[in-house]
Amino acid sequence: MIRIALDGFGSDKAPEPEIMGAIAAVESNKDLEIIITGDETVLKDVIQKNNYRGTRIKIVNAPERITMHDSPSAVVRNKKNSSMRVAYELVKNKEADAIISAGNSGASLAIAMFVFKRIKGIDRPAIATIMPAVGGYTVLIDAGANVDVKPYHLAEFAIMGSEYASFMKGIKNPKIGILSNGEEASKGNDLTREAYGIIKNTDLNFYGYVEGREIFNGKVDVVVCDGFTGNVLLKASETLAETMFNLLREEINKSFMAKLGFFMARKSLKKFKKLVDHNEYGGAPLLGVNGAAFIAHGGAGPKALASAVLVAKHFVERGINVNISHKIEANANNIGS
Repeated sequence: MIRIALDGFGSDKAPEPEIMGAIAAVESNKDLEIIITGDETVLKDVIQKNNYRGTRIKIVNAPERITMHDSPSAVVRNKKNSSMRVAYELVKNKEADAIISAGNSGASLAIAMFVFKRIKGIDRPAIATIMPAVGGYTVLIDAGANVDVKPYHLAEFAIMGSEYASFMKGIKNPKIGILSNGEEASKGNDLTREAYGIIKNTDLNFYGYVEGREIFNGKVDVVVCDGFTGNVLLKASETLAETMFNLLREEINKSFMAKLGFFMARKSLKKFKKLVDHNEYGGAPLLGVNGAAFIAHGGAGPKALASAVLVAKHFVERGINVNISHKIEANANNIGS
């Protein structure tokens, strides 16, 4: 039985999405248990309202809530009874196997660093996220955990991203690229050029520099960048997908023939929407901490959170953190610090 700790008061509309997502997840997986943290009275009322009568969703009372306005450092010191902190502590104390939160990502990173600590050999944990691409998807790392990085940090991200892509895509030796402004060796900046030399000397399947388009055309399996660039790219991509569907909807409504065309192509369009929908994967892992932690979107709904639970379950079953630890150790001399 895999046990997932779910921050019951993380999302923008909490706790309804968390409760509904948890119910969907346990009903589709018999070997799964979910522990939801938060105000016990509120959580019980929402569970009852959703007519759940099973025994594989449990509640741990956590009266405090972390908001998007809370300082990450202050949260670590002052909100020890928050739904997020209590969920992390459950994993630390081996009462749960992984934690998922759709709350303040900065606070989640700070608590993870404080409660879990880092995997030996990792200086900076990073967020790995899934981006749609031709033939499947690409892992983007870092998607927002580290604004300022050094070249060896990008090498750490490359190793962690390689292990995660191997897990998600089912391939043994993922192809790694560093995000740059061109593929030529003369491109990039001091950060990417030095990182290039470090990653080239690891045992990774290193492609070299890639441009932004390579994230979506499937040329590589993992794209490595600093967290500032990655987060801007992630947010822009999410908005672009939403804008495309809104523009398409406007065009379809302009004529009968367009509506007819949509009707004929609706199955293909639904498949396309599924490919670019972040709800399909739900949560992004915080790689490099000594525990399984997943960060979900603040606007995550039940579908996204149920998906995050399932990804976290498989992550634990495959022992991804152990694999990362071994890979970092094997490349320690090449990465440096």
